Amino acid sequence: MADTHNPKTEPFSNAEKDPDDWTTGDEPMTGAQASYLKTLSEEAGETFDESLTKADASKAIDALQAKTGRGTGT
Repeated sequence: MADTHNPKTEPFSNAEKDPDDWTTGDEPMTGAQASYLKTLSEEAGETFDESLTKADASKAIDALQAKTGRGTGT
């Protein structure tokens, strides 16, 4: 029987992967990450580090969202 699993029906599965496990995690952060991280950094009174990798930027965004209350759904 053919495999009926379709990864396209799970669009968020990669978003939930640990940034340390990303194959492109050591690449420079994306423009979208940089823009959002800069905004969050300003709101949190933190210094924006433009040299972060994709993985480190993702972790920083998570931490700053928790600090600022953004992205919590409340």
